[in-house]
Amino acid sequence: MKKIGYLVLIPALALGVGCANMTPTEQGTLSGAAIGALGGAAIGGLTGGDAGVGAVIGGAAGAVVGNIYGRDQEQRRRPPRRRY
Repeated sequence: MKKIGYLVLIPALALGVGCANMTPTEQGTLSGAAIGALGGAAIGGLTGGDAGVGAVIGGAAGAVVGNIYGRDQEQRRRPPRRRY
């Protein structure tokens, strides 16, 4: 049981520290890819298909959606441009 805890804890800490210096766009892309890959693998495995293919497709789709979301968040944080 301790091994499983370490297998979860160590990568989580590494990703948490690695994401500290990323822009919102980069964070959105990485998060979206990770969530999409997990979701795609789960769906692929549960439906009787190939979990690896599901992870690749889900990761790609998640990266695109996460990138769009991250760009939107970055645009909202910028102060509005003054127009004269």
